[in-house]
Amino acid sequence: MTIPTFAPSIEPSPSTGRKTNYKLLKSEFGDGYTQTTRDGINHRRRQLTLSWNTLLDAQAWEIADFLEERGGDLDFYYTPPRETVPVKWTCEEWDDTVNDDGTRKITATFNQSFSNAA
Repeated sequence: MTIPTFAPSIEPSPSTGRKTNYKLLKSEFGDGYTQTTRDGINHRRRQLTLSWNTLLDAQAWEIADFLEERGGDLDFYYTPPRETVPVKWTCEEWDDTVNDDGTRKITATFNQSFSNAA
């Protein structure tokens, strides 16, 4: 099964947040000495927080339907803003809010995926 690419018709708002976590193994010894090493070849894990602040209903449904279809556990490709190479992600959490003017706002958290799915 082919992994789909998330390519919404509208770019996210400029408030995109990037976070990097490192999975590390640490051992602390009685004399205060600590030994740290990387846990696996994919120890660097990226997270994106994307917001679309002013969406028409059709634009919001396009994004929401894609994320809903992936169900939080299915991978997809997405090229983050200011980057040129697609990255594999999952999205376990997103919010859809109606703004005061009737437009909608979607905020989603993408977690880098290292699954073997193709």
